[in-house]
Amino acid sequence: MNFYTRAFLNNHPCFNKKASAAYGRVHLPVAPNCNIQCNFCNRIYDCANENRPGVTGRVQSPDEAALYVENLFKFRQDISVIGIAGPGDPMCDADKTLATFEKCKARFPHALLCLSTNGLSLPEHVDDIVRIGVSHVTVTVNAVTPDVGGKIYAWVRHKNKIYRGEDGARILGERQEEGIRKLKEARMIVKINTVVIPGVNMDHVPRIAKKAKEWQADIMNCMAMIPVHGTPFANIKSPLNEEIRSMRKLIGGSMAQMTHCSRCRADACGKLCEG
Repeated sequence: MNFYTRAFLNNHPCFNKKASAAYGRVHLPVAPNCNIQCNFCNRIYDCANENRPGVTGRVQSPDEAALYVENLFKFRQDISVIGIAGPGDPMCDADKTLATFEKCKARFPHALLCLSTNGLSLPEHVDDIVRIGVSHVTVTVNAVTPDVGGKIYAWVRHKNKIYRGEDGARILGERQEEGIRKLKEARMIVKINTVVIPGVNMDHVPRIAKKAKEWQADIMNCMAMIPVHGTPFANIKSPLNEEIRSMRKLIGGSMAQMTHCSRCRADACGKLCEG
């Protein structure tokens, strides 16, 4: 890890566990649409006590989001990161996401800008992401082979066409790899998120870690799948904490691991310990 990377990791609570004690983040829910359907995802309902990706109380416009951050910064000096992670996929609503980042960069130049995406629409927007000043990007990679990915994704929508099964997973995987390689060529800080699903991709995670190392990703986050009512994976039990710890230990020698993820909502605000 070079000096450039270390400098940008210092104040980001997700990329640096030590930073999470002092710094927080705010997620702006400006991107409601998604271009893939995961078999564990249901964004239809929201519960105030539910803490998982893809959930938000409401969707904001770019102007509303910028005003919200402005008011937030008046009484919170510990927020170091402005992030966009949904509630859909930020690059599926790239116009709203990029407009929000531009407004925030202009008003709050001291804040780190962070993006989380499934990577399908990432490659064509890397130049804009770099231009605006986004420094950290998380790409969720749940499989690196079409046979495993085909079990996870019900469909993938690319260039206004729906692809199912292994066809969709193959396109998604190719786009993720292209996007991540472009990000690293631009010296971006990249985290790989992997949702660990027992009986589906759990045995496949070491292969994802191997690929993440090949891509020169900076850190990897193995997240236990949360069973959600009304989804094809609703009856699959979430991995035990011990299973996730063992997985991180198994692959941690070759790929740095995040161990303090709070599986943030799309409208999360504050330190990770605050939810």
